[in-house]
Amino acid sequence: MANMAHHTAPQAADIQGGSGAEPGQHTSALVIVTLLFFMWGLITSLNDVLIPHLKAIYTLSYVQAMLVQFCFFGAYFIVSLPAGALIRRIGYQKGAVAGLLIAACGCALFYPAASSGYGLFLFAFFVLASGITVLQVAANPYVTVLGPARTASSRLTLTQAFNSLGTTIGPAVGGLLILSAVGTAADAATVRGPYLGLAAALALLAVLFWAAKLPQISDSETVSTGAEDKASAWSHRHLVLGAIGIFLYVGAEVSIGSFLVNFLGESHIAGLSHGDAAHYVSVYWGGAMIGRFIGFAVMRTVSPGKTLAFNSLAAIALVLAAVFGKGSVAMWAILAVGLCNSIMFPTIFSMALNGLGKHTGQGSGILCMAIVGGALVPFAQGAMADAMGVQTSFLLPAACYAFILYFGAKYASMYAAK
Repeated sequence: MANMAHHTAPQAADIQGGSGAEPGQHTSALVIVTLLFFMWGLITSLNDVLIPHLKAIYTLSYVQAMLVQFCFFGAYFIVSLPAGALIRRIGYQKGAVAGLLIAACGCALFYPAASSGYGLFLFAFFVLASGITVLQVAANPYVTVLGPARTASSRLTLTQAFNSLGTTIGPAVGGLLILSAVGTAADAATVRGPYLGLAAALALLAVLFWAAKLPQISDSETVSTGAEDKASAWSHRHLVLGAIGIFLYVGAEVSIGSFLVNFLGESHIAGLSHGDAAHYVSVYWGGAMIGRFIGFAVMRTVSPGKTLAFNSLAAIALVLAAVFGKGSVAMWAILAVGLCNSIMFPTIFSMALNGLGKHTGQGSGILCMAIVGGALVPFAQGAMADAMGVQTSFLLPAACYAFILYFGAKYASMYAAK
């Protein structure tokens, strides 16, 4: 959009004034919202522990076990737009509370699911993911308006870093509480305690979030020049391109993570066993967490669009090195892509929402819906891997990063004008 560069920091000051909040209150609000990001990161990453656990209990095929992820990504696709409508009706703070309570209900459903079968587990996953979707639709744009527009990407990157911390801790906690308790007999009941604990924690967070004195920010307060003239969020070209960017980014990130073990097992790469290769997957995800803390600092001074373009270009170079290289060079190149991924989701998200005004809630719903790329792109790479081999199939994520490079370069001056 041609007028993107005109949405600047003075505009964000109007938002702060309109909310009636002091700068310190914005800091408190950011701390509380960051805790939410951590919680949903932890819960989402527990899937990696539960998938093999449920596969063993119910003797599932690989495709049947992957229904867990389909329920998660399916919830993003189905619930995101209704969630955006809900946020417009009840506001961001109440929307986050609703998301927490829905997620708590999903966790509680794991108790009866343990004695009812795989179908109820899938329904519980869907309900849990629906709550997380509502939470994301509410919390992501909330973070973008808790301060100046120019540093929105920086703030969202910081909160996403704590989301990454949750995804790092989650599998370890799940392995300790769920898998270690199995012993010689696989038992679905081992999920009851941990998930009842999570349900209680989410319910408590909902109460605390409801009682917290947070800035009351509504879409009507975030209206900016030109936004009110558009019929809907779909009228904003940068939002549509951003949604494509989110689809491709999540798809690329999940694809690379899904194929890492097989890739590192290739004899001309590292020749690792699946067990040994799995240890290196944490390097990939850990890189994203470290990169987000670095990105938080970098984007205080560097344009989000330029940072996004740089990271995309670096990701493309690393993936191509992994595709055409061999040995430790190819291995560490693909693992280093995690570092490049770090700032992509929050940066694309905040850039796509910039200047949407009253359509911010709808725009956030559209962007969260685009997360369904994490379900579709890996299947496309799987088809390529079957046809051409695992190493060559990584050309697909490289193509995804090429579009993100275009998006970052196109809107590199988005926050530059004064």
